[in-house]
Amino acid sequence: MIKVSHISKIYKTDLVETVALADVSFQIEKGEFVAIMGPSGSGKSTLMHILGALDLPSSGLYYLDGEKVSQLRDDELAEIRNKKIGFVFQAFNLLPRTTALGNVMLPMVYAGIDKKEREDKAKNYLKMVGLADRIEHAPNQLSGGQQQRVAIARALVMDPAIILADEPTGNIASAQAEEIMEIFQDLNDEGHTIVMITHEPDIAEHAKRIIHIKDGKVITDSSAHRQRHLKKRKNNL
Repeated sequence: MIKVSHISKIYKTDLVETVALADVSFQIEKGEFVAIMGPSGSGKSTLMHILGALDLPSSGLYYLDGEKVSQLRDDELAEIRNKKIGFVFQAFNLLPRTTALGNVMLPMVYAGIDKKEREDKAKNYLKMVGLADRIEHAPNQLSGGQQQRVAIARALVMDPAIILADEPTGNIASAQAEEIMEIFQDLNDEGHTIVMITHEPDIAEHAKRIIHIKDGKVITDSSAHRQRHLKKRKNNL
């Protein structure tokens, strides 16, 4: 699903050159739930922007669902973002004067999908995340956890190849964070591929694999974490 091959990202000014990523390589298979961890300044946010087709690497290759994203034009990147990546951000990024239903429908509006189909799909996904009775509520009428549920529903409506979550629990209370992570786990159990950026170890523990980034490099890639995760999930059932 994802192949990152020897990616580097260098920011240059007249006076200084900053290496944000240095020769990063890994693969993520379809149906995985991967957490990318690292402290502030580690390069994980830069990596998230590249994985989300929001930025291009200085060198190296990035493939998403078989497509060479690292060499696309701006309009092609925009299409990838709309059709193949479902974004969930820390700040929710909901339109404040638009209902939950309208926010979830938005990616389908850009894609030119028929209004009836947009409404039906948006309602179904809002029901899936437990907000069937909140579809006409504006973001300021919803709790932080509920706003993030709207964002998850919005991320799913285009049937993306991956869900890319950037610090998805950073702006909500711990109890709501657990609820959000349960939704991600359920989605992954249903076959969705999820890549989550986080600096919180307890949140990363919900994933089946953890990639640690430091100083722009992959330090550890803990696929063995999957076995501990599966055992924990089994004990909680």
